[in-house]
Amino acid sequence: MLIAPQQPSLWSSGKPLFLNFKSQFNGSNPSSDNNCGNDTVEIRNVWAENVDDEMENIRELIETHPYVAMDTEFPGVVARPISGTYAPDFQYKSLKCNVDLLKIIQLGLSFSDEEGKFAEGCPCWQFNFKFDMNDDMFAQDSIDLLVNSGISFADHASRGIDPHRFGELLMVSGLVLDDRVKWVSFHSGYDYGYLLKLLTTLELPNEEKAFFETLRLYFPNIYDIKYMTSLCDGYFGGLQKLADDLGCSRIGQEHQAGSDSLLTMSTYFELAKQKFAGPTGEIDDSKYKNELFGYGSNHTAAKGRSSNNNTYSSNSNGNGANGYDHNN
Repeated sequence: MLIAPQQPSLWSSGKPLFLNFKSQFNGSNPSSDNNCGNDTVEIRNVWAENVDDEMENIRELIETHPYVAMDTEFPGVVARPISGTYAPDFQYKSLKCNVDLLKIIQLGLSFSDEEGKFAEGCPCWQFNFKFDMNDDMFAQDSIDLLVNSGISFADHASRGIDPHRFGELLMVSGLVLDDRVKWVSFHSGYDYGYLLKLLTTLELPNEEKAFFETLRLYFPNIYDIKYMTSLCDGYFGGLQKLADDLGCSRIGQEHQAGSDSLLTMSTYFELAKQKFAGPTGEIDDSKYKNELFGYGSNHTAAKGRSSNNNTYSSNSNGNGANGYDHNN
């Protein structure tokens, strides 16, 4: 199961990443509503040695930038539940058994205001968690894709953030248990599963209903872009394809949580403004708020069950190299 560790790259090192914003847009105008007003964007890497300081910075930022786009990287999908493939709770049972078994690798958080404008300078933090391939379970193809994307597992083993410590900091960060905060994500059942595991230090609830009750306690406002696209005609595929269709450009390295969270935020506001805005331009979130694609009782839950054979693909997708196929 072991693979030779890669040399650390800038994308997963402790060095801050300062990216030229204009160059990411291939000469297009970077001053649209859902982008930063300055020329560079920092994706700040967070390790055990600076997690306390950076969470303090985030506690201040959330007061002015209450939209939080989130993405995770985790080590694939390694188990299937015993229940039948077409059982009503198969998707949730699959999520639970894998999240209970595995550990999160990265979490990307990006921040914007109500108009979709990123925080100036550093709108994005990339949290790197302790993960040791000598001890922790993983799917090899998912790890290979993350290594090829620049993640240094040697650094994760030696400098990674302790999940319990991060859960404590997240609990008092102002990001959770607050209905003023809006969480933005893409096809994110597993992502929220790992966040709940960090916050509670417990296995996920046995029943899907209890999962949603716990989820809405910690995250009162959730916007899943994949669910939003299910309400629109003409949008298919993963995050990267949707972003391309909407004209949103990526900042940073694909298949790393920080870059993916930035793209998630830009894509959300572009889609919301094009498809869910009223005559005055105000976004109406009532049709998609607190729904997760493929879970619960909404119209996509049946789609999730019918396509479950595809959800275990570890092929490259638009929202991270985690073994859960976001292209469906």
